[in-house]
Amino acid sequence: MLLAARLPIAIVVTLVLFGIVEPRVLSLGNFRNIAIQASYLSIFAMAQTMVILTRGFDLSLGYTVSLVSVAASMAMVAMGGGDASILYGVGAGVLIAALIGLANGLLIAGIGINPLVTTLGMANMVMALASTISGGFPVTGLPRGLTAEFAQGTLLSIPIPIWFAGLVFALLFLTLKATKFGRSLYIIGANPRAAVAAGIRTLPVLVLAYTLCAVLAALGALLLTARTGSGEPNLGGNLTLEAIAAAVVGGVRLSGGEGGVGAALLGALFITVLSNGMNLVQIDGYLQQICLGVIIIVSLIVNRDVARR
Repeated sequence: MLLAARLPIAIVVTLVLFGIVEPRVLSLGNFRNIAIQASYLSIFAMAQTMVILTRGFDLSLGYTVSLVSVAASMAMVAMGGGDASILYGVGAGVLIAALIGLANGLLIAGIGINPLVTTLGMANMVMALASTISGGFPVTGLPRGLTAEFAQGTLLSIPIPIWFAGLVFALLFLTLKATKFGRSLYIIGANPRAAVAAGIRTLPVLVLAYTLCAVLAALGALLLTARTGSGEPNLGGNLTLEAIAAAVVGGVRLSGGEGGVGAALLGALFITVLSNGMNLVQIDGYLQQICLGVIIIVSLIVNRDVARR
C-alpha cells in the first residue's frame, strides 16, 4: 500500500516544501496552473508509455511536436487564417505526425533497427525540416479562435487542455486494459519471443504503437500551439526527456511490459509540480535539468529494486 502511494506522497511533500519557501506555490491560482501544465506533459508522457511498454521509446517526439506546430500553423495561415482553417491545420499536423510514427514503426519492427538509432535519426531529420520550412522563425497570423477555444476556453469551469488530457487517459486506459492490442503491448514488452510463440503479429502492433505515439504528440503540439499563439520551430524543447522522465518516475519500466497511463499521469504531475516549484523559487534552468536527470536515475534504481522483490 505504501509503495503504491509513494508518488502521491512525494507530490504532496514537494508542494509543502516549496510552499514553505514560497507561499504562492500553495495558492489556488497556482494549483490551476499546475493542472494545466501537467495536462500537456501528461499527453506526451502517455504517448511515450505506449512505446516504452514494448521496450522502446521515441526520441523524435519533441521534434515531432515542433514540426507539427510549424506545419499546422503554416496550413492555417495558407487557408486564410480564419477559424475554419483550424481544421486544415489539425489535419496537416496529425497526418505529418502519423507518417513520422509510421516510419519509426516500420524501421523498428519491419527492418529491425534499434529504437534508439531509429528515433534519434528521425529526430535529426524532423528537427532540420521544422527549422527549414519555418526559416527558424515563429509562424504568426493564426486564427484567434485557436487560442480562445483550445487554450483559454473552459467546459464546466475546467480548462479545455485538462479535458483533452482526461479524454486521452480514458481512451488509452481502456485500450490497454480491454483490447487485444493493449494486451499485446504488454506481452511484447515482457517477452518478445513468447509473444511470437503466442501468435502475436508484432509488426502491426509495434507500427500502430509508434504511430499512436506520434499522433498523440501531434495533439499535444496543437494544444501548445494554441497556448503560444504561433507555430514555434523550437516548441518541442526538452519535451522528449520530460515525457520519458514522467513515465519512468510514474513507474513505467524501460525494460517493457509493466506500467500504464495512470503511472504516466502521476509522473507528469510530479514533474510539473517540481518544475513549477523550482521556477517560483527561482532555481536556475540548468540546475533544473540536472535535477530532472537525477530524478530519472533514482527512479530507475527504485524501479529495479522493486522489480527484484
